[in-house]
Amino acid sequence: MECGNYSRFSSRREFLSRATCGLGLAALHSLAAETPRSFPNFAPRAKRVIYLFQSGGPSHLDLFDHKPAIEDRFDQDIPASVFGGQRVTGMVAHQDRFPIVPSMYEFRRHGQSGRWLSSLIPRTAAIADEICLIRSMHTEAINHDPAITLLQTGSQLPGRPSLGSWIDYGLGGANSNLPAFVVLNSLPANGMPDQGLLSRLWSAGFLPSRHQGVQFRTGADPVPYLSNPPGMTREQRRDQLDGLAALNRRQHERAGDPEIETRIAQYEMAFRMQASVPELADTSNEPDHVHALYGEESRRAGTFAANCLLARRLAERDVRFIQLYHRGWDHHGGLTEKLPALARDTDRASAALVLDLKQRGMLEDTLVIWGGEFGRTPYGQGAVKPQSYGRDHHGRVFSLWMAGGGVKPGHEHGASDDFGFNVAENGVHVHDLQATILHLLGIDHERLTFKFQGRQFRLTDVHGRVVREILA
Repeated sequence: MECGNYSRFSSRREFLSRATCGLGLAALHSLAAETPRSFPNFAPRAKRVIYLFQSGGPSHLDLFDHKPAIEDRFDQDIPASVFGGQRVTGMVAHQDRFPIVPSMYEFRRHGQSGRWLSSLIPRTAAIADEICLIRSMHTEAINHDPAITLLQTGSQLPGRPSLGSWIDYGLGGANSNLPAFVVLNSLPANGMPDQGLLSRLWSAGFLPSRHQGVQFRTGADPVPYLSNPPGMTREQRRDQLDGLAALNRRQHERAGDPEIETRIAQYEMAFRMQASVPELADTSNEPDHVHALYGEESRRAGTFAANCLLARRLAERDVRFIQLYHRGWDHHGGLTEKLPALARDTDRASAALVLDLKQRGMLEDTLVIWGGEFGRTPYGQGAVKPQSYGRDHHGRVFSLWMAGGGVKPGHEHGASDDFGFNVAENGVHVHDLQATILHLLGIDHERLTFKFQGRQFRLTDVHGRVVREILA
């Protein structure tokens, strides 16, 4: 009996085995009904996104958020009126008090915008008039995994599609030879990445699996198993894929499973990537002045600098969403030893990426984002000294910057209170950030939905507003 012919079932066993055919066809029709047909909703400001995600929680107080009001308050307790009912993590729950620790790093004004920035990020300070700094980000999550998951998928609970997958689902790819969503993972120069990163952060969740991110790795084969094995020619691989596609199409006619079509498309993409990826990943042909801009670390595969350069090359080839993860920012102790190393890792290359895109005429339609899942507390963790301290997780307020892609250059949005503890004005929630990113790409975040388990889901759940104050 062919799939779709339900005139009779000879047995319970046959019913159970054949029922999946009908479910597959139903899923196929559902997918067709849910696939966006009208995106973008309006003229986009950006064509692509490069998200430089700093996993672990960079200290806004030591990098971006100058707090002169607490400079003379070392070892004084955070006032109860400021602390409020803030939840604390298990790392500081045992502390009897929460002593204020001012930043030991010098802040100065930079650019025509007069932006206060730390001495730890001189290259970022040099592009102060190119970036839009949000000083009022906030999140409910106080631990890494739920906080990262919320920023990347719109929910603290695992299983939702990632930001890049939603964008791929809504807009599709612009280069048939490369995935629309690429993930790069860099290793800190100090070799201590702290937290792990789970592949579900770039998963398609309940969206069709073709929208999941493709991770590029370091080494001769950026994508595992992409190269042909010894003895197999490209022509032989083509013949093999043609035969496999014929078998898959036949199976799809029987079962109607949309994932079979995804499998065919992924095989074809992999075949095209065999030709496109090696040339893309080979940065040896970049001029010396480009490597000098990003720093000598850009010649070492897997470094943040090398991945920033690779991100620019991906953007040049119209990859829609490029997610770069950099880990090691979880500084509960030894912040004054570890933070400078992480800042050196990222400062030069992040600024170089913005400048490189600008000189190529690409910054105006490429949105660059730099930030982590939360910030750090203004109080110290454990024993503290004026020039030796650590800070705990802090989601009530933190900083993040954006550049290009339709945001105001040299603009500063929002503010924290005098202690860097709470939002003082113009708070920006994680869902607001996500809604704004989609808006810049021409997508109405309330209209980009997918029906799953009887409910319409979206990246911003039932929240989120576009932060129009930062739009150029």
